[in-house]
Order: sequence, then structure tokens, then C-alpha cells
Amino acid sequence: MDHGYHVELSNPAATAQYEGLKYAGDRHDAWWLAHLRRLDILPTGYIYPPEQRAIRDMLRRRLQLVHMRAKQLISIQNQIWRSTGKKVASNQIRRKDFQLPLNGLLRQSAQSNVTLFHAIDTEIIQLEQTVLGEIELDKSFKILKTIKGIGDILGMTIMLETGTIKRFKSVGNYASYCRCVNSVRMSNGKKKGKGNAKAGNKYLSWAFSEAAHFAIRFQPEAKRFFERKKSKTNGIVAMRAVAHKLARASYRMLQEQTPYDASKAFGN
Repeated sequence: MDHGYHVELSNPAATAQYEGLKYAGDRHDAWWLAHLRRLDILPTGYIYPPEQRAIRDMLRRRLQLVHMRAKQLISIQNQIWRSTGKKVASNQIRRKDFQLPLNGLLRQSAQSNVTLFHAIDTEIIQLEQTVLGEIELDKSFKILKTIKGIGDILGMTIMLETGTIKRFKSVGNYASYCRCVNSVRMSNGKKKGKGNAKAGNKYLSWAFSEAAHFAIRFQPEAKRFFERKKSKTNGIVAMRAVAHKLARASYRMLQEQTPYDASKAFGN
């Protein structure tokens, strides 16, 4: 692309090789891709703008650290619970002056988790400051912040992982890319198996799941929808259903540049 060539990224998950071939190699694969391109049926992927890839990768690294921090927190709470029978709130452990209610070797063991927790927390804060200093939400994506629970970090994640919303032909395609669509295969009203549940963007899936947790806390419409779903299935499925609703609402908001309307997002 830097040298002026027109580049297309083939989607290997959607590009099937001709099954009648007895022999295949790089030359045959190149010929097959060229043949599909001539027929205009070559499934292609999105090539992300290079100038924003570093920031996108930085947010992905931040998410990795968030998961590591959560593991340390859970490990500390479990150690205290097993040793003393007491439950310690997360906010207490996050405090710099937190003292472990343990003694001897148990205290030393748990203290290593506390040290790691605060070290990871410091790195996360530094990454967030760098991201917010390097890039701003595009005007078209600022509208996402009208959803309660989507702030700068979640908004940045959605913007950088989505790219241009025009690359999605329909709201269903976008919801599927966010991993908010069921992968079940049905035939004649019966379940015949499952598809590839991991197809799509796991970072968008996480972002809308986080937004869903905030939605059921601060939006009465989302809370009622969640409770109805939960009464019929379970909490995890109901939470993913809320995430699905938010993903569809975000697509409409980005396409039409209209602010968030909870009554439309969670209406019957």
C-alpha cells in the first residue's frame, strides 16, 4: 500500500479451497485467490488504518492488564476468605493503606498479590493517560457517550475496533461482528449444532458486555429487559441479550447520528 499497490485482505475463514484438487501449493493458492477475485466473489477483510493501530493495540494491552488485575484481586479475596472466613470488599483492597488480616506465611503469600495488583493498576492508569492524550473520539463516535456507562475508554475501544461503520452492510452484520449473535444452527425448528462462536471481534464483545453491566444499573428500561430475560433463562444469557441490544443501538446511532434512546433500544 505504501508503494501504491491496491491491496485486499483475504478472509481465510470464509475462503474455501476447491475440494477437487489433488495437489495444492502457494502457486495454486495464489491462482485460486486470483480466480475468486476475477469473479468478484473473494471474501475480504477490513484493513485497519495504520496510523491508529498502535493506539488500538495499546487499548488491547490495557484490557489484558485489566484481566490480570482482576485475577490478583480475586486471589487476595479467596485467600482471606479461606483463612479467616471474612469477606473483604474490592474497594478496600484497592486502597493504598490496605492491611491484610493475615499473619506469617499466609500474609507474605497474599502480599505478593497485593503488590502485583497495585503495580498493574499503575500501568493501566499510565496506558489510559497515554491513549487519552494521543487520540480523541471522532465526531461520529462521540454520540456513543450518550449511552450511560460508555465513557472515554469504552468509546475509544468501540471506535478503534469498529473502524468505519460503513463497512457493515446491516445491523445484523455488526451485531455478529461484536459476538452478540447466537451461533446455533437450526433446521426445521430443531437445533442441528453450533457455528463458530469465536468469529468476530472479542474486544467489541467485551466493550458491549461492560456497557451492559452499567446499563442495568443506571437505565430502568435495560433493567426491566434484563429481569424479564433472566426469569426465562439465566443471568449470563440475559446480560448478553442486553449487550446485543446496545450493539444494535450503537449501529443505528452511528449510521443515523442520533443520540441514544433507551425506549427504542429496549422497546418491545
